[in-house]
Amino acid sequence: MPELPPTESTPAASSDRSTWSRPWAQLKFITFQPAIFPRMLGEVSSDARPGDLVNVYDKLGQRVGIGLYNPRAKMPLRVVCHTAEPLGEEYFTAAIRRAVALRRDLCKLDEHTDAYRLINSDGDGLSGLTIDRYGDVLFCDVYSLGIFQRLPQWLPLLHELAGTSQTHIHVDHDFGSLEGIKPSLVKEIVAGAPRKVRVREHGVRYEVDFALGHKTGFFCDQRDNRLRLSRFVRDARVLDLCCYTGGFALAAAQLGGATEVTGVDLDETAIEQARRNANLNQLSPGKLRWVHADAFAYARQMQKNGEQWEVVVLDPPKFVLTREPAGSAEGRRKYEDLNQLAISLVKPGGIFVTCSCSGLVSLEDFEEHVIKAAHRLGRRLQIFDRTGAGPDHPVYSNCLESRYLKLLWARVVV
Repeated sequence: MPELPPTESTPAASSDRSTWSRPWAQLKFITFQPAIFPRMLGEVSSDARPGDLVNVYDKLGQRVGIGLYNPRAKMPLRVVCHTAEPLGEEYFTAAIRRAVALRRDLCKLDEHTDAYRLINSDGDGLSGLTIDRYGDVLFCDVYSLGIFQRLPQWLPLLHELAGTSQTHIHVDHDFGSLEGIKPSLVKEIVAGAPRKVRVREHGVRYEVDFALGHKTGFFCDQRDNRLRLSRFVRDARVLDLCCYTGGFALAAAQLGGATEVTGVDLDETAIEQARRNANLNQLSPGKLRWVHADAFAYARQMQKNGEQWEVVVLDPPKFVLTREPAGSAEGRRKYEDLNQLAISLVKPGGIFVTCSCSGLVSLEDFEEHVIKAAHRLGRRLQIFDRTGAGPDHPVYSNCLESRYLKLLWARVVV
């Protein structure tokens, strides 16, 4: 990242730490990344406590921002704002207001849905916090002790701005242990929260189960892509591989006018939820078929059977979980293998939509894996678009790696 240009208001750098605003933390490097790992962190003032908002100085003694500090975490410093100006807790109120205004005032998401990402961690300058709005419920996923300590104070403002009244808080067990977040405290905050809620999205209704669902129970990031798929499926047979609770499948059947839709997923609980979602939308069982099966095994069997569909959607779970070479290579092989199987099930001239939610795989790399898969079959893809998450999943320019979701839209021409 290039260094920010100096301004007239920027105070002169000082190596005299006694003049620095306390508590403070100093960086070993000049960087504008929000995630500061131990090798990047220098000295920290003795009065900095776990969860504190600290003033951040660079290696030259220049004030460069504020961040949440936690010495026991794998990421001991999360820089929430890069600025030479002194800021305090008021920053968070402004960041929350700005985040909600993006969704409700600028993007006007309430006109189409009551399920969307309200806070997107680093993409909203609130590192360690994601909040999805589901009807009257705010589902808060917390990965930072500093965020967890402050969340009870922010919830009244969040509910006021979002027009909601109920809260569900989730803290991953492993992350919570590393951050020092006690499970008993989480239960105190979420007492009385509902287990399920029903939401709407472009005229389709979904039930979200917080207790049994993955992540926050529903994937808001695919909202615009589900709607777009519906424009390509009129009178078509559609296959939704790794369908989860039926997002793409239901959009194809309810909005797109597909003649027949098959949804496949290995998670039996998700398939049962997909069936309930179909019933919620009063879709006939003959139009939607749900299959509890491994996507690899199902696709191989359909390949042997000579089955093909006019439209195939592939939205698998995250395959690349690590930068470690062996683990990364295994995940990338899975992408190529499953895409090869899926492409073989598309009729010539049919539509293929394939997704990756692995943040460690770039769009260009993902595209290369998919193209290799097609060419191994002797088939060619006419790629007509590349998309990602909706506008409620913004990305800061200094944290582009958080742009995790990637979709390729193509016709299989041979």
